[in-house]
Amino acid sequence: MPERLIGFLRQQRRIVDLDEVILCVDQSGSMATSVVYASIFAAVMASLPVIRTKLVCFDTAIVDLTEELADPVDVLFGVQLGGGTDINHAVAYCEDRIERPAKAHLILISDLYEGGNAEALVDRLARISVRGVNVIVLLALTDTGRPAYNPALSAEVAALGIPVFACTPDQFPDLMATALRRGDVSAWAADEDIKLIRAEA
Repeated sequence: MPERLIGFLRQQRRIVDLDEVILCVDQSGSMATSVVYASIFAAVMASLPVIRTKLVCFDTAIVDLTEELADPVDVLFGVQLGGGTDINHAVAYCEDRIERPAKAHLILISDLYEGGNAEALVDRLARISVRGVNVIVLLALTDTGRPAYNPALSAEVAALGIPVFACTPDQFPDLMATALRRGDVSAWAADEDIKLIRAEA
């Protein structure tokens, strides 16, 4: 039996203070490559003691793979590509699981072809952002970084002040480092020569 615990309370405080990253990933067929890369990155980030990572995949249904993140193979087998898309439903699920908005980062990986309620999705993203959550929309996470996406809905989301763009797997770690510092993600993207989606005039 240990006579005393050294550093236990300090460790508990660190756990409470950790940044929270939620990867909300569209697993419709058109997003296949992005799903694979996002799942791998989620498993890697989950192994880091400095952040708390959650992985939520969706089409019209939602699969929370957070408990599987210790094993990347289990994560990849938990993904089921295909089906429709209800982004608003998935973002609502993630919103309910945000514990500390000021320490939370919601990374929505989707081409924004919404099969659900697009208006409600925009309203929800606006509300989450106003609460202090660092919201970023990645239209694709692929080797080319060239997305096929819904331009109208992307522009509406960009009008909220939320960065909307695509990136490559090589760029993703720097993106997350910038996000976790609460840096200017739009400026980072511009420095990387990434095309940002602009709000419609």
